[in-house]
Amino acid sequence: MDTDKEVIGYVIPVFRANHEVVRGLMESHDEDVTEEGINYVAMRNLFVREAREAMHVKVEKKTRTVHVRESAERLQLSKKMDEWSEFRKKMNPDSLTHPPEFIVKPRGQTVWEGKTLKLHCTVAGWPKPRIAWYKNNVLIDAKRHPEKYTAESNYNMHSLEIKNCDFFDTAQYCVSALNVKGEYSSVATVVVKRFQEGDEADGFCSEHGVTFETTIIDKFEVAFGSEGETLSLGCTVIIYPTVKKYQPEVVWYRDSVPLKPSKWVHTHWSGERATLTLIHLNKEDEGMYTMRVNTKSGFDTYSAYVFVRDADLEVEGVPVAPLDVRCHDANKDYVVVTWKQPAVEGSSAILGYYIDRCEVGTHHWAQCNESPVKYARFPVTGLVEGRSYVFRVRALNKAGVSRPSRVSEPVVAMDPSDRARLRAGPSAPWTGIIKFTEEDSTVGVVPGEPTDVVVTEATKSYVVLAWKPPGQRGHEGVMYYIEKCISGTDTWQRVNTGMPVKSPRFALFDLAEGKSYSFRVRCCNSAGVGEASVSTGEITVGDKLDLPSAPGNPVAIRNTDTSVVVSWGASKDVKHLVGYYIECSEVGTDAWVPCNNKPVKKTRFVCHGLTTGTNYVFRVKAVNAAGYSQSSPNSDAVVVQAAISLPGKPTGVTLLEAAKDYMVLAWTAPAKNGGADIRGYFVDYRTVKGDVVGKWHEMNHQALTTASYKVKNLKENVFYQFQVRAMNMAGVSKASLASAVLECKEWTITVPGAPVGLHVLEVRDTSVVVLWESPAFNGRTAVNGYYLDIKEASAGEKGWKAVHEKVNKLKYMKVTGLKAGASYVFRVRAQNLAGVGKPSAVLGPILAQTRPGTKEIYVDVDDDGVISMIFECSEMSEGSEFIWSKNYKAMTDTSRLTIVTEGGKSRAIFNSPSMEDLGTFSCMVTNTDGISSSYTLTEEGLKRLLDISHDHKFPVIPFKNEMAMELLEKGRVRFWTQVEKCTSACQVEYVFNDVIVTQGKKYTMNFNQSTGIIEMFMDSLEVTDEGTFTFNLVDGKAKGTTSLVLIGDEFRELQKKSEFERAEWVRKQGPHFVEYLGFTVTEECNVLLKCKIGNVKPETEITWSKDSIEIAEDDEDSQKIERKDSELTFNIGKKEKEGKKRPAEDVPLPPRPKISKSDAGIYEVFLRDDRGKDKSTFSLTDAGTVSLMNVVIKSTTSSSEIKVVSTEHGIILYSMVTYYNEELRVGWLHKDAKIAASERVKSGVTGEQLWLKINEPTEKDKGKYTMDIFDGKDGVKRVFDLSGKAWEEAFEEFQRLKFDIYVLAHSCLSCLDRARVVGGLPDVVAIQEGKSLNLTGNVWGEPAPEVCWIKNDRELVSDERYKLKFEHGKFASITIATVTTADSGKYALVVKNKYGTEAGEFTVSVYNPDDEENKEGKKG
Repeated sequence: MDTDKEVIGYVIPVFRANHEVVRGLMESHDEDVTEEGINYVAMRNLFVREAREAMHVKVEKKTRTVHVRESAERLQLSKKMDEWSEFRKKMNPDSLTHPPEFIVKPRGQTVWEGKTLKLHCTVAGWPKPRIAWYKNNVLIDAKRHPEKYTAESNYNMHSLEIKNCDFFDTAQYCVSALNVKGEYSSVATVVVKRFQEGDEADGFCSEHGVTFETTIIDKFEVAFGSEGETLSLGCTVIIYPTVKKYQPEVVWYRDSVPLKPSKWVHTHWSGERATLTLIHLNKEDEGMYTMRVNTKSGFDTYSAYVFVRDADLEVEGVPVAPLDVRCHDANKDYVVVTWKQPAVEGSSAILGYYIDRCEVGTHHWAQCNESPVKYARFPVTGLVEGRSYVFRVRALNKAGVSRPSRVSEPVVAMDPSDRARLRAGPSAPWTGIIKFTEEDSTVGVVPGEPTDVVVTEATKSYVVLAWKPPGQRGHEGVMYYIEKCISGTDTWQRVNTGMPVKSPRFALFDLAEGKSYSFRVRCCNSAGVGEASVSTGEITVGDKLDLPSAPGNPVAIRNTDTSVVVSWGASKDVKHLVGYYIECSEVGTDAWVPCNNKPVKKTRFVCHGLTTGTNYVFRVKAVNAAGYSQSSPNSDAVVVQAAISLPGKPTGVTLLEAAKDYMVLAWTAPAKNGGADIRGYFVDYRTVKGDVVGKWHEMNHQALTTASYKVKNLKENVFYQFQVRAMNMAGVSKASLASAVLECKEWTITVPGAPVGLHVLEVRDTSVVVLWESPAFNGRTAVNGYYLDIKEASAGEKGWKAVHEKVNKLKYMKVTGLKAGASYVFRVRAQNLAGVGKPSAVLGPILAQTRPGTKEIYVDVDDDGVISMIFECSEMSEGSEFIWSKNYKAMTDTSRLTIVTEGGKSRAIFNSPSMEDLGTFSCMVTNTDGISSSYTLTEEGLKRLLDISHDHKFPVIPFKNEMAMELLEKGRVRFWTQVEKCTSACQVEYVFNDVIVTQGKKYTMNFNQSTGIIEMFMDSLEVTDEGTFTFNLVDGKAKGTTSLVLIGDEFRELQKKSEFERAEWVRKQGPHFVEYLGFTVTEECNVLLKCKIGNVKPETEITWSKDSIEIAEDDEDSQKIERKDSELTFNIGKKEKEGKKRPAEDVPLPPRPKISKSDAGIYEVFLRDDRGKDKSTFSLTDAGTVSLMNVVIKSTTSSSEIKVVSTEHGIILYSMVTYYNEELRVGWLHKDAKIAASERVKSGVTGEQLWLKINEPTEKDKGKYTMDIFDGKDGVKRVFDLSGKAWEEAFEEFQRLKFDIYVLAHSCLSCLDRARVVGGLPDVVAIQEGKSLNLTGNVWGEPAPEVCWIKNDRELVSDERYKLKFEHGKFASITIATVTTADSGKYALVVKNKYGTEAGEFTVSVYNPDDEENKEGKKG
């Protein structure tokens, strides 16, 4: 056998593939290859998968020759693969990339305020790292604040420039470098030091050529708000001088962290006022708020605390909402949520918390934990990778669940590396093309084991593990499996079998509390699962974080009148302290109220919002994630009052006068007196020689009581500097700024110096009182007056204006007309005979604003008539006193006023008020912030007060009504009066003719103190009752008297009325007349005698009589008697009808009464029964008849206006009267001339119509007609103008009627030829449906009439349905062949010729027999 062809064995090719194919495969995907290496891993996996599919196992017999040839080919292939491997290693992007590395780290620096610093660093890494700068873990946005920060990056060298450094720039600055391989950071500390006294820069701004001075006024105070409310903070900022188009920078901070405008935070700068608005407050908004004003010359700040109270609870006893919910350690598997416990647990301790999550963009909240967690930190799992979530927390106790907290910031469920890759954006551009065909040597390598597996968090609910990734992990990345082992066993159980995790952290739940576990981690990739890490060792499930220990004893110190400073010892055994909560309680109660709703980390806190004068105790508790500590012991009780501190520095040391050996200085009192009055000043001096200054020496060893001082024993022509210190009961202040260098030499000025000691009192919204002292140097002559100048604080020097035109001789002035909320400055100039001196130092700025709670002096007059002025102050502090003055000068004459002070009220009592007391009285409270008020007593006001005082000394009971008298039923007499007010102790004394009368048979008294009505009743008045009746009242010191005099005719008239009323009462006990007999004339001229009766019974007899003769029932006059209810009537006249008609109107005449002198007589009516009797009489004698007839006749003279009517004979004028009597005389006038009776013109009376007939009228009859009615005493005139239109209408009507009569007379013969329907037509035709109807009507007329048929007012036309015929001029017919129900209706045959028209009407009714049967069947 040929050895070369000898079969030496069998081989299985491990790999069969053409390298060119592999190379082409990679080239087809080269555009998908990136520097990050992720797509490369995907391509490699694709290559391996396709290569495996291309593999096939073949068993071949090989000879030695073939074997040698193939061996050589394999060696050549191996060599080529090694070459490609080396080339790929060089060009592989995963080999080129590396994490960021700090070559040069930023260095910490210390700088002075106002300087600029730069932080530098150099960073290497590929892809090129992205750089971000942080201040105290808050990202710095240099683009939004270019005036403050400048960030630069050039060739891997990075810098951050911080401009105009200030104290708040002191912080830890962190620079973070990030690329796809990781994120690294470096920290540098910056300390900004403030200038000490004497080291301050001048702040000169070379850009604008000025030094800006910042003044913050109208400052916001400590504020209180509740959750859900909107709160605004603001300050007025004055920048001097004003530079056009220059605005300062205003920055707001909360707890030293700058605030950015957002949905919840709005800032506004108007050019004068800076405002911060917090929308929908939450407890997270509580803290110290600072407003910082940055200018080119420096900065100024102001701070105040904002407290946010919890919103009202919906359920009593539940805890309040947690706060400060944050998300940490976010990855694709879980997010750790943390929060802070609330200040108030509710009626019972908090049992735990519920965590809710909501996907961003939705409104659905899902609870993350089934059972509440006690620990204030919880890992939330079950999130969807790549989605964003927000979280909130609710607290639970036995009473229920709290409201939810404010939601957290959104967080993405994504691994940090993926999140970094998204934030990094596109990497540096790659210009080459990576091509490879060889498999990496690390492909298929199982990753190594993780290291440093530790338990970072352990609670009762969960355990969090963390570890470091292995060094050997290939290019495709690794994932992890976590295993646990219960202590005492050797069994390891995989926790996350279904889904390996990518993050090197993991949270384990469902562990048994109290048991011990060991944990380890394995890595895995596509090549397999690696070896397990080193075990963590035994870990017991339970809270690793203990509760903090109780804080040390708190100490409470007085601060202001509404706040207290509380300090305490820090908790000794505490880890991860969140902060402290402070609570307060009024002494004597068990109610504890939180002072802060957001925990503070410092051991000192100012508790605001307390009640002045109340005694409080305080306690503190610490809190961390595990919960609350025990409360500290209670502090000692402290009364809330303002603390006293050192005063501020005096300002404005100026020279007022100079001589050879002395100088007079003045200065302005400090703006803040430290809560106590300034007791004095100390002056220091030093000499100055060129640039050399000497040491400071004390000038006075005893405190000065005024703000000016005459410095003696100086050397002539020597230069000096002075400084001043203020003193109050707390001590001596810091020294003022040194004065200018002053030379001691004699002045030769003639005008006075500047006034000194300017200060204000009684600051209100629209007014202020400015006071000052005389200048130390008067000039050549004495000062004879002053001028006060004012300007708004923000105005320039040109804004000064005089408050008054005439010189003011007083050393004070009240300035009015100010704008509320505006700030003003003042100055005063003195005047003598030589002129006006230089102005004083400027006082202010003074904010025109009434201090909250300010009260004014008011005047009171007590019950003893003592006049006093009262001033109250609710902000008294220790040592505060009320100081009264008159005309703003200390009162030396104490005999005029007596001052009595009790607590916060002072009373100035006038000992003997007189004209000497006129003036302005003012009162100031020391040790307060200028609380004062004044009252001006004028002459008019004094007189009014003296009148009130007299009334109080000798009080008089006021009466609403003086004593009055009235008659009552039965003739009783009532004396009464009413007082305006009285007390229950008021007594009344009843007096008659100086004799006190008492209650008895004759007198009855009554006093209703609630209404003030006093009454005295007498049953009757007798002759002995003539005299004076008096009521004397006594109510404490007050007295009152009212009287009524009844004498002479007045008394006798009253006595008669009393007797009459009593008789009337007796009469009315039986049947009686309510109204006696009288007469009335009705509209119909009926004369009735009538009366009204009352209190009658059925058995009461009623009798009428005439001339003492009773009218019996069968008498004719009995028919005239009627009774209707309680009214009796007797109709004297008998009614009769007249049959005549008025010539003008066909209207019946009214009845005419028949009354004559025969009806005269005396008519009587009698009432009788067993209770009594009564009578009424009416005399109708001669005089009575005449009177009655006059009434009747007068009623008839009421006539209507004259009317006109025309007839065929002429025109009639007429007027209607109610009743005509023969005694009436009627006359007619035409054109004011009496009309003589003739055949053509006649006048007369018909019934009640008075008329004037004018037959055959002509033009002469036109004109004015007058009718005169006279009854012997009175007359009535009626006028009618028969001309113009009235004449035309009447005359035309007369002619028409006359013509009609003429025509009628001549046309009577033609009436027989008028068209008529003479017969043949029925009234009603009833015909069955379907039948034929034929009707014929006979007509007549000459000439022959026209004929037409009408149905339901519509004319019929002959057609197929209606056949209409008219034959021989006499017969008209209508035929309907087949009638229907529609033919029912009203028909008419109408005939017409020139003499007239006539219609013959009939009705056609068509019926259906079947319908009739059905109706009858239903009835049956």
